[in-house]
Amino acid sequence: MEIKIRNAAEQDLPQLLGIYNEIIANTTAVYDYDPHTLEMRRKWFETKQEQGFPVFVAEEADKIVGFSSIGPFRAWAAYKYTVENSVYVASDQRGKGIGKLLMPPLIQAARHLNLHTIVAGIDASNDASIRLHQYFGFEEVAHFRQVGFKFDRWLDLKFLQLIIPQTDKLKQ
Repeated sequence: MEIKIRNAAEQDLPQLLGIYNEIIANTTAVYDYDPHTLEMRRKWFETKQEQGFPVFVAEEADKIVGFSSIGPFRAWAAYKYTVENSVYVASDQRGKGIGKLLMPPLIQAARHLNLHTIVAGIDASNDASIRLHQYFGFEEVAHFRQVGFKFDRWLDLKFLQLIIPQTDKLKQ
């Protein structure tokens, strides 16, 4: 089967929610404890649309196997050219290169939106995600020790950053 990358639609939200909640329950990729509701995912999606940020899905045989997005890094005005990215893959699909398919559209979208940098906050033990981001030119810029607590242990968080060339038309 071929994996197709496309813009997410509202009808995809239940499958996105399933992927996200599995990640909350079983991994340190999301520093949250409780599953999200469909209403929470719908509000998240509506906010992305209102802010003009894309959500991409990886689809195989009408099943969503992963998704990615960018969104605000920090709320203050001077951060408007910086975004944070997210890439999530269904548990039974990890290791198949789906993350590598979901990253290029994010980088292209950021370039198209005239953004300057993408930041990725990644659990320090998530070697696969760190390698994925490094593959696309992200560099580690920070390592925060013991900033999260999940599964009865302290978690370290790494920040990786990609500076996007071609953003020379920036305005305050």
